[in-house]
Amino acid sequence: MTPETASAGSADSAESMRWALAAAAAADDKKGIDTLVIDVGAVISVTDAFVITHGANPRQVRAVVEGVEAGVKAAGGPALVRTEGADGRQWVLLDYGCFVVHVFDAETRRFYQLERLWADCPVVDRQAGAVLTRT
Repeated sequence: MTPETASAGSADSAESMRWALAAAAAADDKKGIDTLVIDVGAVISVTDAFVITHGANPRQVRAVVEGVEAGVKAAGGPALVRTEGADGRQWVLLDYGCFVVHVFDAETRRFYQLERLWADCPVVDRQAGAVLTRT
């Protein structure tokens, strides 16, 4: 864990989850597709949640990324630690330390299947803000 990630990751898991849910809502507002929040805190020591979504085209991927950045800021969330992939707009990673947002294009999301990779981790019911177990 880098010093930047350590300070960004110092929020408690409930606060991290609140910000991750705000990021997911912001992605939805910008027409992010199949947005979900996965609680990875029990298996990864450096972050509490992954937000995964995708856009239909590069322009929409950019709009989702910008919307997430604005939504997290409006929710009083942490500053962005780093961004990767913004130029290519196939897989943009927004690292907030205590949670990470993955914004894909549809083809790249299908290829990497992060949902399958993290299938042992619970998905958050975004309506209730509660963690669900996967079956």
